[in-house]
Amino acid sequence: MIREKVSQTTTTDRGTRIALIFALAAERLSVFFEHGQWLTEAQGATLAADWLGRSKRSLQLDQRRQLSALSDQLARQIAETLSREAGLYTAHEMMESLDPNYHSEIARSLMEECERLLDASLET
Repeated sequence: MIREKVSQTTTTDRGTRIALIFALAAERLSVFFEHGQWLTEAQGATLAADWLGRSKRSLQLDQRRQLSALSDQLARQIAETLSREAGLYTAHEMMESLDPNYHSEIARSLMEECERLLDASLET
């Protein structure tokens, strides 16, 4: 039974990290396409702390900064390939997809990319 609990915690932590990368990337894209500015790594880490705090969770600052950096990497990759209108649409789809009742193929594929980024960062 102890192994099951450890496995559940690890899966939950991993899922939380993936979701944070996704949510931060959505926020970054939204700010960029609406205002032409990128959030800093520190701003992303602070947003992550706020979001985690709402669900009574926490991560250390260095972990939040790492997730913030990954979200920045993803958001900039996405932004390079999209027009402003397409970027605003993508950011909107991602923000809407933060609601578990909203389903989007775009968001699903970007969530998979968040998972890939997290896994790649853990291998190094």
